[in-house]
Amino acid sequence: MSTWTTEQLQAIAGSDDFHIAPYRADGHTPGTLTWIWSVVVDGAVYVRAYNGTASRWYRSALAQKAGRITAGGLDTEVAFTPVAGQLDDAIDAAYSQKYAGSPYLPPMIAERTRAATVRVDPR
Repeated sequence: MSTWTTEQLQAIAGSDDFHIAPYRADGHTPGTLTWIWSVVVDGAVYVRAYNGTASRWYRSALAQKAGRITAGGLDTEVAFTPVAGQLDDAIDAAYSQKYAGSPYLPPMIAERTRAATVRVDPR
């Protein structure tokens, strides 16, 4: 597993243009890019599925464990690792700071979305 550079983390943390595309069943073809929220916590990138574990991109990310993202000017292959429950409070705090004032924030820090938390690492 690779790690993000400081510059990459800053670009991701400072942008609101995170798009995720888990690979399709063939393991090579990226799915449709989906815009989602992302946060950086302790040097790692985390995302949550707004629709919880029933989300299509979330189910694909768990099944394929890999895909592509575009964010902060980056376009790169990534690996997905489910992490629900491990850092929920820290991830909630990062979402609350980055997306303060958004009407979509309360659902993103609720139990349904906490259960659909994924760490995104470069491949």
